Amino acid sequence: MTPDLIVIGGGSAGAACAARLAESGKRVLLVEAGKSDADIRSKVPALMSGIVHTPEFDWMYKAEPDASVGGRPDVWPAARRLGGGSAINGMMFIRGHKWDYDRWAELGATGWDYASVLPYFRRMEDNERGEDEWRGQGGPIAVSEVRSRYEVTDEWIEAVQQAGYPRSLDLNGQNAEGVDHIQLSQRRGLRHSTAAAYLRRKPATLEILLEAQVLRIEIANGRATGVTIRRGGEVSTLTASQGVVLCAGALNTPRLLMLSGIGPEKDLRHHGIDVVCDAPGVGGNLQEHPGVHLVNSVDAHTLNDDARGLNGVKAVLSLAIARTGALTTGIGHAQAFVKSREGLPAPNLQLAFSAFAFDVTDKGNLALRPESSVSTFVALMRPQSRGRITLRANDPDAPPKIEHLLLGVEDDVQQLIDGLEIARKIMAQPAIAPLVRSEVRPGAELTTREQLGFYVRAATIPMFHPVGTAKMGAADDPEAVVGADCRVRGLEGLWVADASIMPTIPQGNTNATAIMIGERASDLILDRLREKQAA
Repeated sequence: MTPDLIVIGGGSAGAACAARLAESGKRVLLVEAGKSDADIRSKVPALMSGIVHTPEFDWMYKAEPDASVGGRPDVWPAARRLGGGSAINGMMFIRGHKWDYDRWAELGATGWDYASVLPYFRRMEDNERGEDEWRGQGGPIAVSEVRSRYEVTDEWIEAVQQAGYPRSLDLNGQNAEGVDHIQLSQRRGLRHSTAAAYLRRKPATLEILLEAQVLRIEIANGRATGVTIRRGGEVSTLTASQGVVLCAGALNTPRLLMLSGIGPEKDLRHHGIDVVCDAPGVGGNLQEHPGVHLVNSVDAHTLNDDARGLNGVKAVLSLAIARTGALTTGIGHAQAFVKSREGLPAPNLQLAFSAFAFDVTDKGNLALRPESSVSTFVALMRPQSRGRITLRANDPDAPPKIEHLLLGVEDDVQQLIDGLEIARKIMAQPAIAPLVRSEVRPGAELTTREQLGFYVRAATIPMFHPVGTAKMGAADDPEAVVGADCRVRGLEGLWVADASIMPTIPQGNTNATAIMIGERASDLILDRLREKQAA
């Protein structure tokens, strides 16, 4: 039977969008290039470092050399499992700041202000802290407290307050500024991806097609009619009676649009692609959070201790019996959102504290440090640098070309230096200073802002939060790819619902925002279909 809608990509946004569309009674076909998320390495939180940059789980797209970080060509993850980023990420659940969404609305994304998106954040949540005006309970996504608790984390939280920053009772609630324990996308100590949340008990009208690569979106007479896929070496065209929803993520959504003839006319013609819709903004506006580590060795019990010898055995038993302990850890344990300058409408820095730390091996892999250590990851929330995604060739097997300068604007470097100085100030507070043995990175010998600038330019890494490459905006914005209804400009029956539509990057980790986009887009698509039916 021909589906009403085809959803491309079963990731963080796609799984949510497909499930909600099917719950409404629509016949939905979800097409995912990756495999099932049913793999123990995805389920056990602490194994995340072994699945990112692993070909079974990650497309591992190599970006172009980045002159702003010494010409390093970073590898940008793109999940190749059902659940997308939520199946391989660090599980930090953070919604962003109210200002971010109000800013989206100011930029032309009408109806995406904080008051309008809050009901979708609440609808998707099953929050362990309970329900209130800002938080939800009973929704698909489990939002849990950290189950790998270390005293040094509480001492860091106290130190942040001693350094002059407020305590927030809930960074996802009324006050998104200050310090608090991190919340995670977990249920009973295990990862809770959107595949587990939305698709485990899928609606009867939802069909899922795995390991099916979409080669292009089919367009006829200005309307999306289906997709051409390759599965098991066979190429076929699937049709949909009411349209196509593209949820392939900020790296692959623009690539698929361009392969389908939707993008900057000059670029398409360069690759010999027939222009279906001249959309100059496709692939532009690429944004990413840059960040850098402060690492300290400490006289305190940390996860580094729990990963060795008998403690490692105890960690396995804790996970198996009580769903607690080191193996339930996310990428961080506490975080603070702070301002390094006066007059800012929202915090410009995220300090994510982990009661563990890694070293980089000679082979470029991460390995837990052999001694008790902690790390503070200093991230810039609203970078000014912009990049782009383009095609390498008119070839669906060619990875996207990623051109982005992490530190392309000098002021971004200066803000990260501010963040390192704040992180150092926190580690010098009475609550935690007696525990600090040494500063491993950047090193206590680097004392001036100039020296820290050299460290920032050498050690800054992407947070794997790419957004913005098919941005949402006003009708008079020539760079806007979709309108506030998520529909691709100039075409019928084609919507985009993933991180690529974000006009600007929000505060904190972006996964929760991507899920919210899937939720809200489903309602906007249904509204559009009802309007057309009534017309």
